Amino acid sequence: MSPAPLPLAMIGQAFMGRAHSNAFRQVGPAFGPSRGLRMKTVAGRDKAALTDFASRYGWEAWTDDWRSIAADAEVELVDVATPNDLHREMSIAMLEAGKHVICEKPLAGTLEDARAMCDAAAKATGATFVWFNYRRCPAIALARQLVSEGRLGAIRHVRARYLQSWGGPDTPLLWRFKEERAGSGAHGDLNAHLVDLARFLTGEELTRVHGAIAETFIKQRRDPATGAPGDSTVDDCVLFLASFSGGATASFEATRLATGHHNGNVIELNGELGSLRFELEDMNVLWFFDGDDAARESGWRRVLATSPEHHPYVDAWWPDGHIIGYEHTFTNQVADVLRVLNGEEPLQPLADFADAYETQRVLEAALVAAREGRAVDLEELA
Repeated sequence: MSPAPLPLAMIGQAFMGRAHSNAFRQVGPAFGPSRGLRMKTVAGRDKAALTDFASRYGWEAWTDDWRSIAADAEVELVDVATPNDLHREMSIAMLEAGKHVICEKPLAGTLEDARAMCDAAAKATGATFVWFNYRRCPAIALARQLVSEGRLGAIRHVRARYLQSWGGPDTPLLWRFKEERAGSGAHGDLNAHLVDLARFLTGEELTRVHGAIAETFIKQRRDPATGAPGDSTVDDCVLFLASFSGGATASFEATRLATGHHNGNVIELNGELGSLRFELEDMNVLWFFDGDDAARESGWRRVLATSPEHHPYVDAWWPDGHIIGYEHTFTNQVADVLRVLNGEEPLQPLADFADAYETQRVLEAALVAAREGRAVDLEELA
């Protein structure tokens, strides 16, 4: 007899709430986990929309009191899909209630909050996870395998950029533009993904931020509730240079004002023996240069990472060449979370709170470097 599905609750009903709910619904049919999910309760602040949200995405019940989830002994796993300033209180409350927690990225809006969450996780009985979903692109998983196999040799350069353009002057003063809610702007939102991917792919830690630039181009935005102008208190873009423990140099750039770019997450690794490049807007493809190829026919190789036999996660989806998309990265992550909770190995390593805290330290080092105009060693932020 199959075990009873794992009761799940989620806090949040906006963009990430939709993406996560879709993944929770897909994981059973796609992956057939040994123990599936039961979408028990969704919590949110917009009571008027919660009934429709719960019905549309398959939640059994809804509540506007997130603390009631901590008190629900039946719930085993809680998804925190809220603005960054709420991650700490909600996650720690759920851990103290003995539940597993999967939290949106970045881990928190501030290093202080992230450290408190990391400390709470170390004392808790429940497992923790963070939604760094781009690790679950088959092409990224393949890239990590190639690096681990030594196909690139020693890594010399990491070059990462995340370019978006939605944050122009007509974009209102959403929570993402308020430091007290978000912690930072494009930096925490986008550079968090880049730093995580760089650490994930190389298997190395960043040790120093040599310098950084943070700029807020649009100083004021319209308050969506009142229409009055209000101050934007986060960065529109952050660029920084860094070094890895193995000696590689790294550059990171994140912006919401790169006209002509929608979701341009690109990361490239150059090693002594080869190179690779991933571009999210063409997410089924990995570009690979093998330095062992003869000079006559050498060049960048376009690898379509859609083979069920050779590329992680693809066997849950479609035949070779039938591409997957953004939504599947979340479902792939849920499948790995369930593997861990069911006592199995994930296909690729998952970020827990301790792992995500290391990314948060790098983000903080870059902010300090930009603010104080100096290099910052990561050991300063231990």
